[in-house]
Amino acid sequence: MSTLLVIAKEPRPGRVKTRLTPPFTPREAAALAEASLVDTLHAVLATPARRRVLVLDGETGPWLPPGFEVVPQCAGGLDERLAAAFAGCDGPALLIGMDTPQVTPGLLTVDFADCDAYFGPAEDGGFWALGLAAPAPELLRGVPMSTDTTGAVQRHRLTAAGLRVRDLPLLRDVDTAYDAELVAAAAPHGRFARELARLTAGAGR
Repeated sequence: MSTLLVIAKEPRPGRVKTRLTPPFTPREAAALAEASLVDTLHAVLATPARRRVLVLDGETGPWLPPGFEVVPQCAGGLDERLAAAFAGCDGPALLIGMDTPQVTPGLLTVDFADCDAYFGPAEDGGFWALGLAAPAPELLRGVPMSTDTTGAVQRHRLTAAGLRVRDLPLLRDVDTAYDAELVAAAAPHGRFARELARLTAGAGR
């Protein structure tokens, strides 16, 4: 079984989901970020794994369920932080972010028996998941992050290194209010969908 890594920011107002503001306030955006993170963590808990690791920028809170090792993110750009997360593993690992609360244990259950890497593309041009059969942090360092070509560059890094890549389904990250609506509709029974419904009803949006 693989290590499952979740890279995340502490859901604190003003630090997360800033593109949700407006229409949401920083406190509401943080509440949505927390709900997204909790849904993600519970999906990871329901997935068979040897280790479950939260790679965190910030402090833990009541939102963190038991069953996770918590390690701090290193300094540097996102490429360096992702590379360091993989460097802390000693075998197969799948890394995801906190922006896809619609993720399921079925999507996260991967088998490296006939491939070297898994790649989960995101609709914004990035990627929501990256799996490596063996730690290879150098495959992430220098990849330009948060651009509409990030995913293409990262996947090319994998194939250029001679890795056999298996693609996961395309998913939408929650970045904007429009994204939030679509993701909540895709996972209507999750905490994220309930929190979005509560906030939009309360504000009359």
